[in-house]
Amino acid sequence: MPIPAPNNSNIQGLTNAEVETSRVKYGSNVLSSKKDNAFLLAIKNILKEPMVILLLIASSIYFISGEIGDGIFLASAIILVAIISLHQDSRSRNAIEKLKKFSQPHCKVIRNGITEELRSEDLVVDDNLILEEGTFITADGYIIHSNDFSVNESILTGEAFSVFKNKTKKDNIVYSGTFVTSGLAIVKITNIGNDTKLGKIGKSLESISEEKTPLETQISAFVKKMVFAGAIIFLIVWIINYYQSRNILDSLLKALTLAMSILPEEIPVAFTTFMALGAWRLMKLGIVVKQLKTVETLGSATVICTDKTGTITENKMSLAEIYVSSSGKIKKLKDGNFSKDEENLIKLSMWASEPIPFDPMELALHQAYSNLESTDKRPEYKLFHEYPLSGKPPMMTHIFQNEHGNRIIASKGAPEAFLKISDISDLQKAEYEKVIEKLAKEGYRVLAVAESNFESNNFPETQQDFKFDFVGLLAFYDPPKENIPQVIESFYKAGISVKIITGDNNETTTSIAKQIGFKGYEKCISGEELMQLNASELKACVAQTNIFTRMFPEAKLRIINALKSHKEVVAMTGDGVNDGPALKAAHIGIAMGKKGTEIAKQAASLILLEDDLSNMVDAIAMGRRIYKNLKKAIQYIISIHIPIILTVFIPLALGWVYPNIFSPIHIIFLELIMGPTCSILFENEPMEVNTMSQKPRPLSTTFFSFRELTTSIIQGFMITLGTLFAYQFAVQNNYQESLTRTMVFTVLIAANIFLTLVNRSFYYSIFTTIKYKNNLVLLIISVTVIIVSLLLFVKPLTRFFEFEQLNLNQIIMCIGIGFISVIWFELVKIFKIKTH
Repeated sequence: MPIPAPNNSNIQGLTNAEVETSRVKYGSNVLSSKKDNAFLLAIKNILKEPMVILLLIASSIYFISGEIGDGIFLASAIILVAIISLHQDSRSRNAIEKLKKFSQPHCKVIRNGITEELRSEDLVVDDNLILEEGTFITADGYIIHSNDFSVNESILTGEAFSVFKNKTKKDNIVYSGTFVTSGLAIVKITNIGNDTKLGKIGKSLESISEEKTPLETQISAFVKKMVFAGAIIFLIVWIINYYQSRNILDSLLKALTLAMSILPEEIPVAFTTFMALGAWRLMKLGIVVKQLKTVETLGSATVICTDKTGTITENKMSLAEIYVSSSGKIKKLKDGNFSKDEENLIKLSMWASEPIPFDPMELALHQAYSNLESTDKRPEYKLFHEYPLSGKPPMMTHIFQNEHGNRIIASKGAPEAFLKISDISDLQKAEYEKVIEKLAKEGYRVLAVAESNFESNNFPETQQDFKFDFVGLLAFYDPPKENIPQVIESFYKAGISVKIITGDNNETTTSIAKQIGFKGYEKCISGEELMQLNASELKACVAQTNIFTRMFPEAKLRIINALKSHKEVVAMTGDGVNDGPALKAAHIGIAMGKKGTEIAKQAASLILLEDDLSNMVDAIAMGRRIYKNLKKAIQYIISIHIPIILTVFIPLALGWVYPNIFSPIHIIFLELIMGPTCSILFENEPMEVNTMSQKPRPLSTTFFSFRELTTSIIQGFMITLGTLFAYQFAVQNNYQESLTRTMVFTVLIAANIFLTLVNRSFYYSIFTTIKYKNNLVLLIISVTVIIVSLLLFVKPLTRFFEFEQLNLNQIIMCIGIGFISVIWFELVKIFKIKTH
């Protein structure tokens, strides 16, 4: 049922035709700036890649040496590498662009006489924009209606305090880039996009660049070390070869072969792909990731701080019971037949609400008034003066007056606030406290209502200075969501502790906590009590307490910072303006997509589109999956690079009979096989069954510590033993260089395939992982086998790669060596399972 909107009932807004006319005339509401061509930028980045530079040099040497075929192959490889890189870059970029669209601010406008919600870029000049508390303002305009309206203009002025505005003030203009800190206003838009004040001075929130994540920094440092090591080894090998052969181009080519084998260029590509596609996968689950670094952090979350209303509960406030001080009785609303005093309580509670309600409780009060009052008095009274929600505990007061000078002064808020300031006896106070406790313990959210008489227009500076008469209490019921007990249990199972941080009182919060099986509901602390604690007491308190009530922004921020100082990785949910600082301070700030204010969404790093906390379980699971799969990919890259490096280096360094077993064309072929395996196959791996029953990994964990690399190094050495065994076997049997090369190459390919299968899990056996659903495994292995078969049995290709056809026994032997050099790790897994 539509609720009458005093003072703005005649606003119809633009028609659809007027919207299109305005858009044609003034354009879209976007801040346009000169952007680099994404394709050219990607090409430029590819040309800077060390591997591409080495390929260009090697290709040039082949052409200069007259080996045109090899030169064309490497030139083709450069093109193929570029295509793969461009494809990966395009996938990542498209995923990020979709995320940007999802995280774009939304707004409400009046068009065709009704309220519509749309993306900020769809605003046009002359639109009637509705601004509510927490709204991020995305266009300039002037106020045509307002209630208790204030904005923060720090982005333009540098001043952090709020500025109150209304249509009668000289400064009745609102600006893009600012945000609403209180109240409500309707604004006629005058400027959009680059014509706004923000657009003209060239500021944009999107210009802020993201810092590198810890893992990204680790990867960058590791790759740089490998490039440096490769450069030194390249120079040494070049000098040795030149000293022996006196052929500068040939020695350079051999040194380049080794340098190419050392570069782990797949690792940064894998990281970027995993993060971007991970964010895209989360988006498909209804979770918008605003910063890619959040994907990395998700799997490390140790504590989740959640609001109660709308997160744990339905946020469907229904007025369930009322208590009138004059009768001393609690009455259920569904019983009806209200006394005069009960009707007066309901009416006063509506007058104490915003004229244009948007809060669920105020919507319920307006509805209760509409059901009760046969003659609607709202159009007769205008808001004459108001005091916004303020104080600790909070309260708000509205003063309405009609054309005859009749005045209504109504106030509502936390019961504790009115018990302090109302004119009541100690006996009455004790009685009210018992009723409040009784209602709260039943899970109701309790508000008190009071009224005052004040004839002068010289109003007190604060609302607390009025002389209030305590009228009664309102009990709202907001039931827990059905899935919340399972969600909470999922967090506990994953080793994540949960804390409730709410503005509600102790009793109501404790009652809801008991209903959902929340651990630690017996102990709680209020915001005022928390602010009295010193640093050491606070640290102990946040570790031992799970329910925090009557919280305000400063208290929330103290909790988050105290948890962080305790080395916890903190996720924080929030939806209001006052949640902004805490959301920003948390490692993972989580805003609600439906009921969350735009300011909360701007401050957060992650948005739950459906306001469903169960999505956070999915997000943490996805974060852990992405991290584990990236770990598998990186360990695979390192494991397979070691035998390539050593197989190239050892025969050369030790002066074996065939010192140059591989050339650049063999190395680049191996690189082209490894690239898709690590960045596509492993990225698509499903989550392992034990992932959400493990404790969160520390945020400081690195892939590149000796402990983490030990498995990869041992696997690499074992495969090296296999390739060198094949090499020596061939030499001992007087095989030609081409046949020796073919056997070593085939062992490497076989080992690569088996390594892919074995490393799908470092805990579960291959018999378990073979059942994992990943269609890319069969596809990539099949493509690899087909291509290698072509190289071995299609004579032009065999000659080009300087291979020789293998007989059946030799093929079986090579596959067997590759199998043995990898399969031993299955015994390690069996040992792990037995000892756990």
